[in-house]
Amino acid sequence: MQVDVSTGLIAGVSFVDSPNRGPRPPGSAPELIVVHGISLPAGQFGGGYIGKLFTNQLDTRGDPRFAELDGLRVSAHILIGRDGYLTQFVPFGERAWHAGESVFQGRNECNDFSIGIELEGTDASGFRDIQYERLESVIRLLRDVYPRIGSDRVVGHCHIAPGRKSDPGPDFDWGRLQRNLGIDRPVTQRRVLST
Repeated sequence: MQVDVSTGLIAGVSFVDSPNRGPRPPGSAPELIVVHGISLPAGQFGGGYIGKLFTNQLDTRGDPRFAELDGLRVSAHILIGRDGYLTQFVPFGERAWHAGESVFQGRNECNDFSIGIELEGTDASGFRDIQYERLESVIRLLRDVYPRIGSDRVVGHCHIAPGRKSDPGPDFDWGRLQRNLGIDRPVTQRRVLST
């Protein structure tokens, strides 16, 4: 795998263009990776609903399980499916809408300077080995292309939005990433379930 720096896309990876994105602030470059967990409907996998959510094509009126998502405009740079399949939705040079209200080391608006990677799963279900393998490959690649992403700059959504978000969950294997990639384990501010 390699990133085409001119396009901000991983060569050979499926790209599905999300409208839920915008420019990064002038002079801003990726310097943080935020790991998320997602499933749609909650606790179910497959079905293509995540891609539909990220492209504003999810029929929220056709299924009561999606009612709370009506009008929501979100995206991530990368989705890693349960089978390890990668889909890119936003070029890395642009701002995906994945972090929401967030803070990292005193800096607000993490979307401005981060890359969002969604893993298909839940806090309770955990993630598969193939997903960890793909995540590790993507992180290695991004750290090579964007040198500001240091060993202390791979975190979970829970670390930048504590009390509001809990993903990728308490059972996410940060130790594995530490061993395989040499990243620092994120400091857990507190474990709180999202409300």
